Amino acid sequence: MSWDQLTAFAQSTPILTAAFVLLTVAVIVSQLRQLLSGIPTLSPAAATLRMNRDEALVVDVSPAADFAKAHILGSVSVPLADLDPDKHKVLSKAKERPVIVVCRQGISAGDAAKRLKKAGFKDVAVLDGGIAGWRQADLPVAKGR
Repeated sequence: MSWDQLTAFAQSTPILTAAFVLLTVAVIVSQLRQLLSGIPTLSPAAATLRMNRDEALVVDVSPAADFAKAHILGSVSVPLADLDPDKHKVLSKAKERPVIVVCRQGISAGDAAKRLKKAGFKDVAVLDGGIAGWRQADLPVAKGR
């Protein structure tokens, strides 16, 4: 496709072109925010390694109903709305332990990870892609509470 064809297409489909530009900018901004946050993301394989080697605590910040549908075996359910590290008995004892924060798609986990860092947690990471990424990697999930 030549530049002239691309320009003609963009001019003939302004709504589609604007949507594409907005989505591209949104993805770039999201990636930049993640990079600048200082909170690493872990692939499912790297998260599994951290869980097995370093006994990382997996904190699932999904709503309780979503957690019951599918979660990583051994993870702790702490819905984002209830995320108070000082009041939750498992979290309050885990400030020195590696923590991997998980949600459904890997989006809200970043906000939760920032809150944990601010609360004094030393080693916090986010599972890239959340439970969806975990499942896509063909890793097992548990059901129920």
